[in-house]
Amino acid sequence: MNFTDRLLSAADSGLRTLFATPRAARPNPATSTPQEPVELTPEEQRLSGALMRVNHVGEVCAQALYTSQALTTRNNALRSQLEAAAREETDHLAWTSERLRQLGDRPSLLNPLWYAGAFGIGLIAGKVGGDALSLGFVVETERQVEAHLASHMDRLPAQDSASRAIVAQMKEDESHHADAALLAGGIPLPAPVRGVMRLAAKVMTGTAHYI
Repeated sequence: MNFTDRLLSAADSGLRTLFATPRAARPNPATSTPQEPVELTPEEQRLSGALMRVNHVGEVCAQALYTSQALTTRNNALRSQLEAAAREETDHLAWTSERLRQLGDRPSLLNPLWYAGAFGIGLIAGKVGGDALSLGFVVETERQVEAHLASHMDRLPAQDSASRAIVAQMKEDESHHADAALLAGGIPLPAPVRGVMRLAAKVMTGTAHYI
């Protein structure tokens, strides 16, 4: 595809991420958990819903990040790798969306804002720093997301096996994405950049917990 085609594809991806029902290519990990209904207290249900909303926001941002970086790279092999990672993130988007519905909760009302911000960051990383910096940004992002998901495993109600199964599979996938980006040539980001990323993630997750 030429650049115009890729730009139109990126716009289509953004619209589908924000407004369409995502379709997973892999089975939902929650289906492997016991099928007997698990009764959560109202407080536990609200907590699980809030945490899954935060995770859903993370997947919205992942779609934006991978889409923008695939748009900026001139390396066809790298573009294919980024697009493959985005497809796995679509699974995560579908799983978290489905779990939110099951919990009687909703996605973040600010998803268009989160998507636009992540897309812009991905564009800057790809344009200013080239492929090595762009991949380094992926590595750092996925490492931070992996740690974030680990914290959710500690916070989710013990009996919410469905949410816990989804988060566990997401954590494994994010680790693979980080490893793949590192092997593809990602370079370490400067400490101040990593710090800003952690601060931005804290603001996003704190806001998405409620809104």
